[in-house]
Amino acid sequence: MTKEELAEMLDGREYRSEILPTEAKQAKENGLVVVYGASDDLMEFDGAIYDEVGCYDGGMAYLNSNGLFESECDDEDCPYALREQEKCKTIEAVWCDPDNTASWSYKTDIPHATFNIMEDDELYCIGIVFEIASL
Repeated sequence: MTKEELAEMLDGREYRSEILPTEAKQAKENGLVVVYGASDDLMEFDGAIYDEVGCYDGGMAYLNSNGLFESECDDEDCPYALREQEKCKTIEAVWCDPDNTASWSYKTDIPHATFNIMEDDELYCIGIVFEIASL
C-alpha cells in the first residue's frame, strides 16, 4: 500500500471515524503514518507512529528517524533539545487556516498525500499520509 492509496481510502471519512483498526495496522505494516486533527487541540498520529501532540490554536510536531521527537530536558530552552529539534522534520498544525474551510490542515516539507475528513457534510480536516522512511 502506498501513501496515495491509503489517503484515497481515508478520503471523505467522518470525524471520529477517520481510520479503522485494521487500516491502522496495515499502515503500520507498510511504514505509513496518518496525521489528522481531533477536537480543537490535538494532532493525531496513527499507523507507523501512534501518538498525539497537543496543539491548541495550532502548533508544531518535530519528527526524526525514531518518530516524534520528545525532549528529555525539563527546561523548554534546553540547548541540547533545541539543537536536536533543528535537525527534525516538522509538521505544522494549522487551526482554521484562512486559505481553506477546514478546521485543521497541515504544512510540511515531508512528501505526503492528503485526504479530507468531514463533519456533518462540512470539511473538518485536511489530513496527511507520509512514509516513515522519509524522516
